[in-house]
This record gives sequence, structure tokens and C-alpha cells, in this order.
Amino acid sequence: MNLDDVSFAGIIENLHDGLYLTDRNRVITYWNKAAERMSGFSAAEVVGRSCMHNILTHVDGEGRSLCRGHCPLEATVADGCNREAEVYMHHKDGHRIPVLVRTSPLKDRNGTIVGGTELFTDLTNILANNLRVQELEKLALLDRLTQLANRVYLEREIDARFDEMKRHGIAFALLFIDIDHFKKVNDTYGHDTGDRVLQSVANTLAANSRPFDLYGRWGGEEFIGVIRNIDAEGILLIGDRMRLLIASSYLLHNNNRLSITISLGATLARADDTLESMIKRADSLLYESKRQGRNRLSFG
Repeated sequence: MNLDDVSFAGIIENLHDGLYLTDRNRVITYWNKAAERMSGFSAAEVVGRSCMHNILTHVDGEGRSLCRGHCPLEATVADGCNREAEVYMHHKDGHRIPVLVRTSPLKDRNGTIVGGTELFTDLTNILANNLRVQELEKLALLDRLTQLANRVYLEREIDARFDEMKRHGIAFALLFIDIDHFKKVNDTYGHDTGDRVLQSVANTLAANSRPFDLYGRWGGEEFIGVIRNIDAEGILLIGDRMRLLIASSYLLHNNNRLSITISLGATLARADDTLESMIKRADSLLYESKRQGRNRLSFG
């Protein structure tokens, strides 16, 4: 088969992974269907604009922006070297998605670099999350707004983790999470926008969770994460990563950015704990974070 006879445009347009092309100034010149599906942004919304302006705004695991000074694509365009990195992409709906990005230089026929390409793969455990949602729906254990486990299921899960700890010595922890100034969001922007904020936070939690952890809505603007097989260092890492991912995200409201933060309380299960005592401790730690200024994690 002669490759000159092949329509590469059709292949690229229908890739499973997102793909976009830029010029040397990182102005987007092409955006495929998978990029639309994965990011929520249509080609019409992004082509002709810089990739760092209100679009993907990649951050790393510590919440640092990669669009100004640490961008793999920018470095690739500068030196011509391919790069690969795990980053967190901003979705149009306001949540963060873990993606594997691969950047390559775009060259003309003379070998001169004229731009760059970025291919991105969704690292979300989509299948596991979908199966979990289906199972929770069957058992009436799903919070319909956020598509996370509801309070009844969270209580069952925590009891199961206590049993697992007693039988097999497998440690677990709780993250008690509250959206900062949520009442102000509802009062200022309305309850529909408040619901979007809840969904955005829930989507970030679900997309960036490990397959064997569980996040659910405890009530109102409160969420709980049940984190298995973890130690103090690990729960601090996971909690802070979620906090930073949410703080670096935003929703578009009347073409303006609406950013929110969360406060967290984190605690490891103890041998003499009950569900009630562990929840109470995590809740107290959460409100310590509130007292200390919000957008922080307290551990104890």
C-alpha cells in the first residue's frame, strides 16, 4: 500500500486520544474530535487561540500551572525533543482530568520546527467508575446530583473497612471535605450554579481517585473519601493533591471564571475507633482547616 494514497486526515480526526496542533506561539491550529470529547471544548472554541488561555490550563500533581514556564509543548517546540508527562487537564465543566500527554515538534519539509503536536490520553478509570455508578443506582445508594455514593453507602463502606482492618490489618483513612463559602456561591450565582460547583468537585474526586478508594457525598456541600491501604504520608499526599486540583480549576459563568476551594480533615483509623468517633474526629479536623483560613488540610 502506498502511504501517499492514505487519508491521514480521517485517521487523525477519529483517533481515540485527543490531539491538537499549534504554531510556534502555541496558537492552536487543529483540534480533533477526541479532544472535543475529552475536554468539553469544541474546535470552534479553541482554534485560533493560545492553548494556555482559558482552555486546558494543565497543572501538575502539586497544582502548579504548566502553561507559564513548565509547558512540555513549549519546551518541545523550543528544542525539538519529544516529551511525555502525566498532568491534569481542565475540563470545560470545571473539573480536572488526569491525562498522559505526549508532545512532538511539527516540522516543515526542510526540517524547520514550525509548531508542535500534543496527544493526550485520559487516565481516568472510566470503566470502573461507570460500573460503580450502575451498581449504586441498582441499590439506591447513589447521590443523583453528583453521581457519587450517598451517605448510606459511605457508612456501609466505612464499616466494611473497619472489619477489614480488624481481620487483615489493612489500614484506611477518611478525608472529610467541605466546599469553602458554598452558601455565598448559591446566594451570589443561584442554586443552578451551586449544583454545577458540586458536580465539578465530585467529578474531580471521581476522576482522580484510585480504583479501590471511594468518594461520596455526605450531605450538602460535604464529601467523604474512604481511602484504603494508606499511611499518614499517603493520605496527606492524596488530600493535598485533591485540594490543589480543585483550587486550580474553574467554572465559566457568564464568560467569567468562578473558582472555588475546599477544606479537608484527614485521619487514619485507630484500633479503638467506631464509625461515629472517626467521623467526629475528621469533622473536627475539617473545621480546624476552616478556622485556619480555609483551602487547607488538617491531619490528626
